[in-house]
Amino acid sequence: MALILNIDTATNIGSVCLSRDGQVVQTLVNDQQQDHAATMTLFIQQLMQEHQVTPAQLDAIAVSAGPGSYTGLRIGVATAKGLCYAWEKPLIAVSTLQQMTQGMFSQTNDEDSLYAPMLDARRMEVYTAVYTAQLDEILPPQALILSPASYADQLADKRVFFFGNGSEKWQPLLGENPHATFLPYTMNAEHMVQLAEKAFRNGTFEDVAYFSPFYLKPFHTTMKK
Repeated sequence: MALILNIDTATNIGSVCLSRDGQVVQTLVNDQQQDHAATMTLFIQQLMQEHQVTPAQLDAIAVSAGPGSYTGLRIGVATAKGLCYAWEKPLIAVSTLQQMTQGMFSQTNDEDSLYAPMLDARRMEVYTAVYTAQLDEILPPQALILSPASYADQLADKRVFFFGNGSEKWQPLLGENPHATFLPYTMNAEHMVQLAEKAFRNGTFEDVAYFSPFYLKPFHTTMKK
């Protein structure tokens, strides 16, 4: 049982959620990616003031650790690590793809289907994985270049829920498939809560000094001429 501050800036939607004993206390959301660096600290201050929570009362800080936007992930992880250093709190890293799956399962309550979170990685590439409702890994997290044959093994005999901003370019490429279901999904730090609570109970913490986001592929920049 824990009081945890959950931070998610993995995509263009950033949010901070305060949770107690695995239950959401309050969440604040920002949908302007360019403002994540400024708004996350303000959200954290607002949540703690409104609920009269001091740093000493927090048990841990959790962050959505990727994959996702390079800039967004750096902001979230840097914020979480800075608070962990300053407040001497343990750091919990939550897989963004598992976070998405947890959020989608809370909407469907379907324990028999598979879940394929998809984050846009530009062009025809996505960050993705496939999980059961219990978060057993069917397809490991990866940067996948989409083709009509993608997810063929998973779609052969199971219904698969596809969701996330990467699914928008996958649906027309796949075409009609009786086992594929596309559902709307919105990122939210609330979907981290149960995963962060489980990590806290199990004592699964990161090394604050050395932890870095799960980028899945190296960051490349274009050199100015």
